[in-house]
Amino acid sequence: MLKAIAAAALLALAPLAAVAELGEDGLHKEKWFAVTFKDMTEDLETASAAGKRLAVIFEQRGCIYCRELHEKVFADPEIADWIAANFVVVQMNLFGDEEVTDFDGTALPEKEMARRWGVVFTPTILFMPETAPDGPAGAAAVATMPGAFGKKTTLHMFEWVREKGYEGEEHFQKYHARKLAGATE
Repeated sequence: MLKAIAAAALLALAPLAAVAELGEDGLHKEKWFAVTFKDMTEDLETASAAGKRLAVIFEQRGCIYCRELHEKVFADPEIADWIAANFVVVQMNLFGDEEVTDFDGTALPEKEMARRWGVVFTPTILFMPETAPDGPAGAAAVATMPGAFGKKTTLHMFEWVREKGYEGEEHFQKYHARKLAGATE
């Protein structure tokens, strides 16, 4: 009986073990998030050299939607492993002071860069193009995911970007509906 109770307790706590730890800045820190100098050109080159795409996620301390994204979506090992294998993800603080260097060389604190890129909500994920643009990253993003969505929507967005769906005729919503329906083509 004691073994059954112990096993049940371990199973109940298992999902909590996968949740990212909070950093000193109050943001969840996934093990697969890239720690960089936040130079967009360098980060894009690093991602490309690894055969990956670059995504930038903006979060803020105390954001309940950010917590939900980490606890319900990124805590799923299949999703986390797929994203880590295919993307370099750089985290930024919507109200942070760390310097970010944009593709055009403009250097600003995170909070000012968020404003420059039009980020007003957390979490927001910006998916960068494969080659560095001349202008700001916010305008160059091939897709933007504002808000916390469920597992399948989030994974499908990452897959759609990886597959360059933004270059084709199929809108993300149609892609997502097709994936949910189980179609393979």
